[in-house]
Parts: sequence; structure tokens; C-alpha cells
Amino acid sequence: MANDNGMWDRLKRPSSKYTMGGLLLTGIVAGIILWGGFNTAMEATNTEEFCISCHEMRDNVFIEYQDTVHYSNRTGVKATCPDCHVPKEWTYKIMRKIQASNELWHKMLGSIDTPEKFEAKRLKLARNVWRTMKKTDSRECRNCHDFESMDYMSQGRRAVNLHEKGLEKDQTCIDCHKGIAHSLPAMYEEDPSAAVGH
Repeated sequence: MANDNGMWDRLKRPSSKYTMGGLLLTGIVAGIILWGGFNTAMEATNTEEFCISCHEMRDNVFIEYQDTVHYSNRTGVKATCPDCHVPKEWTYKIMRKIQASNELWHKMLGSIDTPEKFEAKRLKLARNVWRTMKKTDSRECRNCHDFESMDYMSQGRRAVNLHEKGLEKDQTCIDCHKGIAHSLPAMYEEDPSAAVGH
């Protein structure tokens, strides 16, 4: 019983080694280091270089993307992989990074490690992206493109007409602009005319 009282007395008395202020300061410093490390790692995985560091992306979709207006254009404004596929807002970015862990799992499984496997899954992969973009009202497209900032006088008559109809029907960018940065998958089920010539 005497030992128990001695331990209780030591817990009630402040230690000269570990003051409450010292522990608090240590916790704050550790928190800053952990937070900084976490954000640094998050930003390091949010670059085009990181995205194409695996051959599945570099040898398939990156090659296609290099032939698009998002990669090279007269104004020199370039949209990189994360610009289109990773939200800018922190909360949504974290959710996207958590979802991306599934992609790492498939990387380990070798689900799309050859061009043939990639093509076999292209429609499914594209649908996943389209579904997400539809759900978020093409949020990442709108980081650069804004209906209110469009100069309709510079657009062709057909584009103006389609944009007006899209606004009236409450459509979002991805409803019409599939395949804008990557090759479209064979869409036989959705559009039988896509089978022509195959």
C-alpha cells in the first residue's frame, strides 16, 4: 500500500525532467514535423512525374495525352495529370488519395501491366473516371474552364449551340467531352456504330 501512495505522489508532483510546458512544446514540434512530412509526401505524389513513374501510365495514357491540346497548345497552358484527376481542395484531395490506394493494389496485382490488359480494362477505367467527374460536376475541369468566362463569339456556331443546350439541360463538361485527353475506349455497348471498322 505504501508503494501505491509513493507512485501517486510522484504522479501528482511535476518532474524536473518533463514539465507540462516541455511536453506540450514537444507535442507541437512533433505535430508540425508530422504534418509537414505528410503534406510534402502528398504534394510529391501530386505531380505529373509521379503519375508517369509507373510504366502502365507512361506507356499508355501519357502517350495519348501528349497528342492533345491539354499537353501542347498555342497559349502554352498545360493541364497535367493531377490537374484533371486530383481535386485542389484539401478534403477532396485526401479522399482521392485514399481511393488511389486501390490503384496501388492493382499495380501489385499486375491488372493492367501490359497494353493488352490495359485495353481490356480501358472502358471500365474510363467509366470510373466519367462517373466521378459527373458526380462532382466536372470540378477539376472547372478549375480552368468556366462557362461564364467563355467567349462565345470566338466559338464556332455548333459549339455555342451545344454549350447553350448543355447549360439548359444542366449538363456537365464530361457529358460531352469524353476522350478529350485520352483515347476513347471501344464503346460497342453504348454506341453500336462504334463497332464500324473494327
